[in-house]
Amino acid sequence: MPEPTRERRLSTADERRDTVLRTALGAFAARGYYGTTTGEVAKSAGISQAYVYRLFPDKETLFVAVVEHCFARIRESLADGVAGTGGSTPEAVLSAMGEAYARLIAEERPLLSVQMHAQCAALSEPAVREVVQRGYARATEYVRGVSGADEARVQEFFARGMLCHLVVASAADEVDAPWARTLSAGIRHH
Repeated sequence: MPEPTRERRLSTADERRDTVLRTALGAFAARGYYGTTTGEVAKSAGISQAYVYRLFPDKETLFVAVVEHCFARIRESLADGVAGTGGSTPEAVLSAMGEAYARLIAEERPLLSVQMHAQCAALSEPAVREVVQRGYARATEYVRGVSGADEARVQEFFARGMLCHLVVASAADEVDAPWARTLSAGIRHH
C-alpha cells in the first residue's frame, strides 16, 4: 500500500515577514543598526537577500519595523503588569508595570539591546529618530493613562527605566564599587 503523501505547505509572506523580523531583532541586538547587513539577516532567516528586499525595501525600513515590534512587546508587557497589579493607586500601577518590564528585558534580552541601539542610531538617522519618538510617545501616554500618575511621577518611571538599562547593560550590579552600588541601589531586574 503506498504511503500517503504529505502536502507541502509553503510559508506565507506574513510568516516570512515574522521570521525576518525575529531574525533581524537578534542580529540588530547583537551588532546594532550600523553593524548589521540585510545579507546577514537573510542568511540567518534562510531566505535570499532579494526576498528580504521584497518584504522590506531597505535596511532602514527593516530596522524601523524591528523597533516598532520592540515597542509593541513593551506595551504588551506594561499591560500585563497593569492586569496583575495589586492595587489601583498610581504607585501600585507603576510598580507593577516596572516589574513586568524588568521581567521582559530579563527574558527577552534582545529587546533591551535593540532599544539601546535604536536610541544611538536616532542621533543621526531621522527615520529611526521618528520611530523612537513615536514609540516613547505611545508608551508615555499609555503609562500616564493607566496609572493616573502626574507628570513628575511618569517622568521618574521612565528615568528609572533608563537607569535600569544602564545597570543591566554595564553589569553594574555585579561590580563591587561605590559608583556601581550607587547606580544599582533600588533597581530591580531579573
